Amino acid sequence: MTTPVVRFTVSGMDVAADAPTSGSPGRAQTVVYDGHCNVCKKLVRMLVKWDRNGELEILPSQTSGLAARFPWIPATGYQESIQVIHGRTGMTWQGAAAVERLLDVLPKGKLVSWIFSIPFVRPVAEKFYRWFARNRYHLGCGDHCQLREPNLNFPD
Repeated sequence: MTTPVVRFTVSGMDVAADAPTSGSPGRAQTVVYDGHCNVCKKLVRMLVKWDRNGELEILPSQTSGLAARFPWIPATGYQESIQVIHGRTGMTWQGAAAVERLLDVLPKGKLVSWIFSIPFVRPVAEKFYRWFARNRYHLGCGDHCQLREPNLNFPD
């Protein structure tokens, strides 16, 4: 089943000119990330290279129309972590669970994703992801993240 998607462009949206995008609606997975974060942009460029089968639609969170397209994701969700949305079901993963999902989808990702089957790895990975996301402005993100509220509300 195909769901038609209408794209609107709103004048004045603050999407970084160097924020990478890839794919189009209708892909198996949609990845939404912070398009202003330099760390996120570097990781997404690697993700684009690894997506050899064209499974992913990759969008910065500043893309207009995301709230209408994915109304179940709160605006703060995009600030807190990467979001991976299944194209057909709408099932959504965030944080370390999103990273695990991406490893399952990408070619050769299964060579690494088995690590998540080890007991206690998922909770440790989630804690590490939350720490990383909370501190990315200290890790080379740049001016944008310096303006962010440093203590985002991350549930532990």
